Amino acid sequence: MVNDQMVNDFMNSLEQQITSLAKSAVKALYGVEAEDSQIQLQKTRPEFEGNITLVVFPFVKTARKAPQQVAAEIGEKMMADGSGLIAKYNAVQGFLNLTISDSFWVEQLKAINADEHYGRFKHPNVKCPNGKCENDQMLMMVEYSSPNTNKPLHLGHVRNNLLGYSIAQIQEANGWKVVKTNIVNDRGIHICKSMLAWLKFGNGETPESSGKKGDHLIGDYYVRFDKEYKKQIAELTAGGMDEETAKREAPLMQEAQEMLRKWEANDPEVRALWAKMNEWVYAGFDETYRRMGVSFDKIYYESNTYLEGKSEVEKGLASGAFYRREDGSVWADLTKDGLDEKLLLRSDGTSVYMTQDIGTAKLRFQDYPIDKMVYVVGNEQEYHFKVLSILLDRLGFPFGKELVHFSYGMVELPNGKMKSREGTVVDADDLMDKMEEDAREISKDKVNTLQGITEAEANEIARKVGLGALKYFILKVDPRKNMLFNPAESIDFNGNTGPFIQYTYARIRSVLRKSVSDSGLSGEAGLSSVSDSGLSLDPKELALIQRLTEYPSAVRMAGEEFSPAVICNYAYALACDFNSFYHDLSILNEPDGQKKALRLLLAANVAKVLRSAMALLGIEMPERM
Repeated sequence: MVNDQMVNDFMNSLEQQITSLAKSAVKALYGVEAEDSQIQLQKTRPEFEGNITLVVFPFVKTARKAPQQVAAEIGEKMMADGSGLIAKYNAVQGFLNLTISDSFWVEQLKAINADEHYGRFKHPNVKCPNGKCENDQMLMMVEYSSPNTNKPLHLGHVRNNLLGYSIAQIQEANGWKVVKTNIVNDRGIHICKSMLAWLKFGNGETPESSGKKGDHLIGDYYVRFDKEYKKQIAELTAGGMDEETAKREAPLMQEAQEMLRKWEANDPEVRALWAKMNEWVYAGFDETYRRMGVSFDKIYYESNTYLEGKSEVEKGLASGAFYRREDGSVWADLTKDGLDEKLLLRSDGTSVYMTQDIGTAKLRFQDYPIDKMVYVVGNEQEYHFKVLSILLDRLGFPFGKELVHFSYGMVELPNGKMKSREGTVVDADDLMDKMEEDAREISKDKVNTLQGITEAEANEIARKVGLGALKYFILKVDPRKNMLFNPAESIDFNGNTGPFIQYTYARIRSVLRKSVSDSGLSGEAGLSSVSDSGLSLDPKELALIQRLTEYPSAVRMAGEEFSPAVICNYAYALACDFNSFYHDLSILNEPDGQKKALRLLLAANVAKVLRSAMALLGIEMPERM
């Protein structure tokens, strides 16, 4: 195999042709049938001329000649028999460096242009049971977002949502049928805290009366609860009570716990308040999701799944998989699995997150024929998902051991971590406002030079650029690493940023529009004008075509590694290659008709692939900037 991670379908086809030529040459020259394992191909080292290198040492003993001579003989034979595939060769000791003809690369460019679904695969690159992939797609469910209804989405949620959505898009491109799902944590002590604070301090305030989005309004009362709760703790500790006892005995916490018990007992007043406040929050979430450009195929609610989980825990208790302590709480002993003991039901019978996740997993596998379940959840929950996998397996669910926790790092700010209870988070809505505002300010001079642009169009460009900057900056980082978010750095029109790639795309679209207005010749229309032979490619043209052929393998790699960063790196490299090409070579002013048609075709397909790659990241591309 060619020793390069970015080997795609075109290069695999090339490798097959080279392998066939090499085997034929060895038989003709030395009278032996070469085994596939003897044909060792690798990417030519940058200090030597060539594209692919054949290692000839496996044939030296049979040929009874020096490695350099064997390489030269095989190279001469392959070039003679290759029907123009090999333009030239050079032998360096036991290595035969082959330069592939320009006509081959032009043919690859034309094939890319003709493929409407370039970079997308029909079936996943995985082992398919019973030949299922021959007739049907395999189904992957990707869970992301998982918000609590006691606060708005914040910067941490932004990374979660962007990763989840992009992973879903990438896996669809890799041939999976993907169901995007969300589990809304709409019950529990945190939700009761917001509800209680609103009852005590809200004076009937609503989103309409306050002019606030519903999720922001409820988040304010979550912060208010924490503020009042800390006051009560301070008063109790001042009276001689130790802090841990004060946290449990504070009247607000006692009332919140009682509200949770009433909720689980279906108290009509508590349930009515809960439903009303959650509706406010859902309306706010939906607005944020639409603006962020993420969506879901199925939404589950903890309030519906926790009872399924409690039922399964009770079954596990009856079968001996779990045990009950003297206070009535139910636990799982995981010490034999190298872990500790895990609480599943509190002493008052209320459930915990683990209980809910057991129920949710059961319902999901009932609802869909899931082949792979992926949870996009931060790395602070790695223990939780280890436990969930073990518990589901212990309860007899065959999918328990197959769950995938896509563990990603946290987002940090220059001034430290975010704390929801203290109201120091960066809200997703505020962040998107700021990104659009910055994009509008930075691109003001550029936008004003666009002839005939309206204010609405300028605002739309700023929206796409601002959100593109945000998404790209977050997704370009290895998802498993913690990251520092820097808004100013993300919006830069130079360097490895979303706006740089968007600007490259807009520049290409401008060139293509001008080519039509000048002569009616566009990249797409120019296809028939480009000949497969007789064209000599400039090194910048060749590098750009070769980069285009790497796109499918970048998509494959991103899918295998669950890493949108792979797509970011590829899109940035392609944009850099195009800008280098554009700087050195004229497109519209090229006098040679063949060359002009080739360069327009090349530009059109760079734009096509950039648009496709950025769509996998959820990033929109402006036609003008």
